Amino acid sequence: MTLPTKSQTHTFAHTAFDAYFALNHKPSRTSNNVFSNLLTPLTTKEYSTSLASSQNLRSSQVPWLGSSSRNQLFPRLLFELDQGFNLLFYGAGSKRDILNTLATCLNEEDNDVIVVNAFNPSFTVKDLLASVENFFDTQSCPMTTGSGIEGQTRRILKLFDSPDTDLDLFLVIHNIDAPSMRNIRAKSALMALASHSRIHILASVDNIAFADLWSLSEIFNRKPTCFSSASISASTITPSPGYAWLFHDLTTLAPYDFETAYADRSSISGASQATKSSRARQDIPVAGASATMSTMTEDAARHILLSVTQKAKKLFVLLGTKQLEAIGDLEPSKIDAKAIAFDYSMLFNAARDDFVATNDTALRALMGEFKDHGLMVSMMQATTGAEAVWIPMRKEGLVKIVDDVRKEFEGM
Repeated sequence: MTLPTKSQTHTFAHTAFDAYFALNHKPSRTSNNVFSNLLTPLTTKEYSTSLASSQNLRSSQVPWLGSSSRNQLFPRLLFELDQGFNLLFYGAGSKRDILNTLATCLNEEDNDVIVVNAFNPSFTVKDLLASVENFFDTQSCPMTTGSGIEGQTRRILKLFDSPDTDLDLFLVIHNIDAPSMRNIRAKSALMALASHSRIHILASVDNIAFADLWSLSEIFNRKPTCFSSASISASTITPSPGYAWLFHDLTTLAPYDFETAYADRSSISGASQATKSSRARQDIPVAGASATMSTMTEDAARHILLSVTQKAKKLFVLLGTKQLEAIGDLEPSKIDAKAIAFDYSMLFNAARDDFVATNDTALRALMGEFKDHGLMVSMMQATTGAEAVWIPMRKEGLVKIVDDVRKEFEGM
C-alpha cells in the first residue's frame, strides 16, 4: 500500500475566482508621483514664447496649407458634398481657419452657409437649430408646430422637404465632438439634419476617441443625392438615419488659440467646471453692454464677502479700486462695461505685486469664488480678444464696500 502524495491530498481545486481574490486581497498602493507635481504649469509669458518659436516649425512640416494646395483641396471637398457625403475633419492642430475659408468659398457661390462654434462652453444644439430657423425664417411656416429641440428639428426638415423649395444648407460645425453635442437629444437632432439630402455638414473633431461617438451604421449610412438631379423630388426620398461621414486628415499643428479662449491655457487642468457652467449666465456682450445690466446689490455683495477668504477680499478691493479709477466722473448712463473692465493680464500683475496671487491658477481660483455668485464677470475684448474682468455694481455701492473692506484690513 502506497501513501498519497502531497499533491493528491488537496480536496478542493482553485478556481478563477479564488485566484482573483488571492491576488487582490491586499490594498493597492497609489504613487504620489502625479503629473501635476512633476511638471509645473506654464506661465503666460512661457506659453507665448513657446507658441512664437513653433511658427517656423509648423509652416515647414505642413506645406500643403498654402493657397495653391487649398485650391486643389477645395474642389475635391465640394465634389464629395455633391455626392451626398458629410465631411469630418480630424488631426492635430486647429482646423478653424481652413473650415472658415471653405465656408467663404461656398458663400461666394451663392450657397446658404451657417458656421457655428460648438467649442463655446455655453453653446448647445438648441442654439444651432435656432440659427438655422432664424436664417430661413421657419417660424412663418403655417404647417409647423411644436417646441423644444424636437419641434425645431421638425420645422427645419419640413422646410427642406417641401417640393417647392430649392434650398441647400451648408452647415459648418467647429468641434462637433464638444460635450454639449454628445447627449442623446443633440445627437438625434444632428443625425436628422445630416441624413437630409439638402443639408450638408462640414465638421471638425479634436477628441482622439471621436469615432466612438457614433456606431458603424451611423457613420457609413449614405443619404440620397436628389439635390443634384432636377428630375427627382426631395419629398419622394426617405433618407436612412446616419451621418454619411467621409473622414479627412486635416493636420495643421496650428495653436488652438480661438478654441481655448474660455480656458486657462497656463494651467494643466484647463478651464474649471465652475467657470464653464456659469459662463453662460455671466457673460455679457462686449459692445454696448451696460454696467447696470444684472447689477449686484450692495447687501448681496456684503453677504458674499462674508464667506470668502482674506486674499479673496484683497482681490475684490484691488479690482474695485481699478474699476472706480476707470469710472472716474462718468455719468451712470454713459458707463460701458467695455470701458470699465480691467484687463486680466494687468490684474494678474497687480495681484502678484500685492502678494494676493503668485500664479495664474491661484488668481483664477480666487476669482472663481466671486464668479460663482455673479460678483465678478469675465468678458472677451472685441478688438484684442483678451480677457477682461469687472464687478457688476453701481458706483455708489462699490465705493462703500471697497472703503469698508479696506478699513477692515487696517483694523487687523
